[in-house]
Amino acid sequence: MKSINKDMLIGELIQVDEVIPNILMRAGMHCLGCPASQMESLEEACMVHGIDCDTLVNGINEILAMQENK
Repeated sequence: MKSINKDMLIGELIQVDEVIPNILMRAGMHCLGCPASQMESLEEACMVHGIDCDTLVNGINEILAMQENK
């Protein structure tokens, strides 16, 4: 099963599944293409953007689980 956690780097996250970049962009992280963001953890990125990281992680993992159950 695919899943993510808040310690994963943005560069890792966007390789887990093709839906993750869209989810992050909708959450307000519009800097995914920036080289510096690739080495930033999801938790760090959430802190910078004022996003509740646990809520975002749970939401992404729910979407990944739903995709696998199709």
